[in-house]
Amino acid sequence: MPILGIIASSISGNLAGDFESIATTTVGSGGAANVEFTSIPATYSHLQLRIIGRSAKASGFDFAELTFNGAGGSAYATHYLYGNGSSVSALAFTSSAYIYQDFYATAGDTASIFASFVIDILDYANTNKNKTVRMLGGKDVNGSGGAAAFQSGLWNSTSAVTSVKLTMNGGNFAQYSSIALYGIRT
Repeated sequence: MPILGIIASSISGNLAGDFESIATTTVGSGGAANVEFTSIPATYSHLQLRIIGRSAKASGFDFAELTFNGAGGSAYATHYLYGNGSSVSALAFTSSAYIYQDFYATAGDTASIFASFVIDILDYANTNKNKTVRMLGGKDVNGSGGAAAFQSGLWNSTSAVTSVKLTMNGGNFAQYSSIALYGIRT
């Protein structure tokens, strides 16, 4: 590409690897059982979810169920490593109805505590391979019950991802939870 073309691309923000906001949802009063993004265009290399979330579940821990295109059944798998400051653990779930996405702050945690996550959905539009996901996130509850997790997920399908849904397992997404979907340019 000529140097003027590179400069023009830089100014317009159309370089490979750029993130483009597709949609953002901020949960209102009363909460939401799930957040779903539909009609996702197939024009990016990868997708990324950025989550600042909290569960309305009264106590304990809560997690979200990540699914694609409304598909359930047993086509998902999750592997993860996590630590809580005093111990570490590894778990796996196979033949599952969703990808397990863990460690949301709950109503039992301090009111201002939210968990944060970044979820990459790799090669989401490629119809020649199954879909893989990598996730990093956790919560800090001021020294009592925090956790961090590194997770990977699989959707055993070659279908292009056209919708992404997160469903809170034990409660609703609490008010002010924010989920943003980005596309990563080719």
